[in-house]
Amino acid sequence: MPVLTGVDAGEPAAFAKVIWTADCTPDTAATAVCDVPPPADSSRRRIADVAQGMMAGMGIRIRIDAVELPGLVTGEWSDIHVAVQRRDRPAELLDPRPGDAVSATWTLECTTVAAPHGTDVRGPYVQGRPGGRFVHLSWGTVDDAGTFTMFRRAKLMLDAVPAETLDAAARTGLLVGRLGLTDACGMPLCARVVPPGITWTAEDAD
Repeated sequence: MPVLTGVDAGEPAAFAKVIWTADCTPDTAATAVCDVPPPADSSRRRIADVAQGMMAGMGIRIRIDAVELPGLVTGEWSDIHVAVQRRDRPAELLDPRPGDAVSATWTLECTTVAAPHGTDVRGPYVQGRPGGRFVHLSWGTVDDAGTFTMFRRAKLMLDAVPAETLDAAARTGLLVGRLGLTDACGMPLCARVVPPGITWTAEDAD
């Protein structure tokens, strides 16, 4: 019967390998571990459940806390709103907020999985490919009929989140990004947004 000999500590947590020795005989190098009792069926099931959870991804929330919005009228645009854009569905926007709001907050349900480049974040509002993930903040005008017409976007780059912060957030369950939404010219913030333009922290999900 196989014997659980340990977990390879040199691997990232999500790639931890359960090592089994199948042939405990006096003729093998595994003799030294033969006195370790084999795990019960329930223990093996728990190990399998943990491994399956690691492969499936761990739940995490991304909360975006924004302040310093530019106002309802800037430049040639009026009745400005900002929202998080859904991946592959540019017309589907999460909680549009008026440009004169004191603050705006969006919470995104995501998952994290281990990948060769580090922790990968996935979710319906996460854009881009592994190693280049980001969240789109879409700026648009809203007419009398309530139609949102996008005129610019900001990309909150998740690949710019410090690795230790993202790994900590994967454990605590919450990654928070704090930023101001008005650029140096007094216009709606756009283009790539990376630290120090945004501050990322890992916080308790509770």
